Amino acid sequence: MNCYLLLPFMLGIPLLWPCLGATENSQTKKVQQPVGSHLRVKRGWVWNQFFVPEEMNTTSHHVGRLRSDLDNGNNSFQYKLLGAGAGSTFIIDERTGDIYAIQKLDREERSLYILRAQVIDITTGRAVEPESEFVIKVSDINDNEPKFLDEPYEAIVPEMSPEGTLVIQVTASDADDPSSGNNARLLYSLLQGQPYFSVEPTTGVIRISSKMDRELQDEYWVIIQAKDMIGQPGALSGTTSVLIKLSDVNDNKPIFKESLYRLTVSESAPTGTSIGTIMAYDNDIGENAEMDYSIEEDDSQTFDIITNHETQEGIVILKKKVNFEHQNHYGIRAKVKNHHVDEQLMKYHTEASTTFIKIQVEDVDEPPLFLLPYYIFEIFEETPQGSFVGVVSATDPDNRKSPIRYSITRSKVFNIDDNGTITTTNSLDREISAWYNLSITATEKYNIEQISSIPVYVQVLNINDHAPEFSQYYESYVCENAGSGQVIQTISAVDRDESIEEHHFYFNLSVEDTNSSSFTIIDNQDNTAVILTNRTGFNLQEEPIFYISILIADNGIPSLTSTNTLTIHVCDCDDSGSTQTCQYQELMLSMGFKTEVIIAILICIMVIFGFIFLTLGLKQRRKQILFPEKSEDFRENIFRYDDEGGGEEDTEAFDVAALRSSTIMRERKTRKTTSAEIRSLYRQSLQVGPDSAIFRKFILEKLEEADTDPCAPPFDSLQTYAFEGTGSLAGSLSSLESAVSDQDESYDYLNELGPRFKRLACLFGSAVQSNN
Repeated sequence: MNCYLLLPFMLGIPLLWPCLGATENSQTKKVQQPVGSHLRVKRGWVWNQFFVPEEMNTTSHHVGRLRSDLDNGNNSFQYKLLGAGAGSTFIIDERTGDIYAIQKLDREERSLYILRAQVIDITTGRAVEPESEFVIKVSDINDNEPKFLDEPYEAIVPEMSPEGTLVIQVTASDADDPSSGNNARLLYSLLQGQPYFSVEPTTGVIRISSKMDRELQDEYWVIIQAKDMIGQPGALSGTTSVLIKLSDVNDNKPIFKESLYRLTVSESAPTGTSIGTIMAYDNDIGENAEMDYSIEEDDSQTFDIITNHETQEGIVILKKKVNFEHQNHYGIRAKVKNHHVDEQLMKYHTEASTTFIKIQVEDVDEPPLFLLPYYIFEIFEETPQGSFVGVVSATDPDNRKSPIRYSITRSKVFNIDDNGTITTTNSLDREISAWYNLSITATEKYNIEQISSIPVYVQVLNINDHAPEFSQYYESYVCENAGSGQVIQTISAVDRDESIEEHHFYFNLSVEDTNSSSFTIIDNQDNTAVILTNRTGFNLQEEPIFYISILIADNGIPSLTSTNTLTIHVCDCDDSGSTQTCQYQELMLSMGFKTEVIIAILICIMVIFGFIFLTLGLKQRRKQILFPEKSEDFRENIFRYDDEGGGEEDTEAFDVAALRSSTIMRERKTRKTTSAEIRSLYRQSLQVGPDSAIFRKFILEKLEEADTDPCAPPFDSLQTYAFEGTGSLAGSLSSLESAVSDQDESYDYLNELGPRFKRLACLFGSAVQSNN
């Protein structure tokens, strides 16, 4: 008996599918069996495929039926379903073999299920057929719309791009099975973006369909739709948006919005001064809007324009100084162009934009203006006071033409009047100063704050007013045994005058020396001359020194002559006839004279120091006489104890007897009060307080003693007055004046003062007993 699977087609039409056995053909032969016997037939099943449509809306959808040819319909067989999805996604009717899908199937999640089927004999519990695998495939339906996975889309394209320029490509995907009809075949269309853009239907490439100007609109939103099933009815669709931005190109030239600018400049403004700005506008952006300003027309060459690259402004600057009185207004034309222009865009920049600039010069009160930047005058030396030097001239450049007052800064040699005439106030000497640098100041009378100054150079011209003279001081020597014609000295001359030609000097002896001279002179004609002996032999004892008068004349006009004296010393030379010995002796004489001067200075210094030491010694001796008591030995009256002692048992720390026997009072003078009265006052002062009249009287007595004592030191001195304070039961504990107190005074009261005075009571008590 044949078995079939009832397979529902995806369109809902049932289909009988035969079960294929392991035999040679697809038919199963019926086997005869004896009555009452159980025949077990073993067969190998091969199951075919089931096709199940997805998107089933029912809770239980019949997929197909499994049926064995051994099943005679008596419900003795049990069908079982095994594998992934069995029981959860698919179930089987154990009696009939019908398979049902109990869950909604999605091919995009799982398109294939591999299951196993088994037939069990209920009576025996054994498998009638061996397990067999079969496949359930989920067939596709168009249940997924196209999706753009690379969103968002953004593209940049240059403005003014030609038609057909590629902008961007968009791509959508469909999750449906591309092999199942047209479910995944997409078609692109443009929903928004006409007429500037278009899209290719099959590729999704967006292209420019019309030129666009960024200055009108700089970005566009384009909406693209993608449909599956090639756009047929029932197709699903998806959309995406594309932002397309236009980049700038230099298709606009800069333009002046103002055809006329009015600027002003002060005539006192220095060169380089900014007098105003001009501004052009460019619709482009970035480097395409960078501009360069320049002067197109300026016949005066007075102004210039520079570009501020940060603000893209043109700055008009002053190239040359202006003068209101010379020209009070100017007119220039400026132009502007882009700095970066591509060759293919030059058609947009054929003619540059221009503007006209009117510049008005403002008048200011200017300082006086000299006719020349500096003056140079010449004047001969030795001219009399008030001589004319030169004239300077300054004018007020303003229209009111203020009178000018002149002055010379810090000069005592020259003077200037209100007309600018410079004269001398003293006679000039070129040899003292050949040039004078003056500063002439011109001041407006109407506005004294307007001042100008210029330098004036005065050159003092030379006249021959100085005769030539020796170029240096000469010390000449001649030996006693010198022969006639021996050269004694070579001399030269100088002239402080300035000569137009080179100086030339003439040397001659005076008339007296020429007639009766032991020496003669020879002019070398090179501004030098030599002195020679005119006889043989000289006597040091008779004529030790010769004085020769030499006349020196210059070549000036008029020529000047001076008389110069040359001193020649006669000396006893050595055998060689050299005058070096004579010069050495002269040097020693000079040094000897200097030594005597030094010795005299030293003696004077010693005398001064001796007088100072003597004065100091006399003053010291006088001080010693005024204070004779300073020679006394005070060591017996001053006792210093820095040791605290070793306690109550330490009796060797100091000698109390010394305190008792010491006399500390200074020797009394006859003019003072008796010592008994002083002692009495002193003792009483130790027993009373500071407010007591007795104490004040004692202090006044001591003060009077110090003031009237002629031997008292003039410097500050220390007067010590011991006082224990008012109300002390013990009285004064000082040992001073103890030598003048009564020897039999009792110190027993010390025992009553407590343990602190125990040691003192023992000491003074034992001392009193020993004295008695």
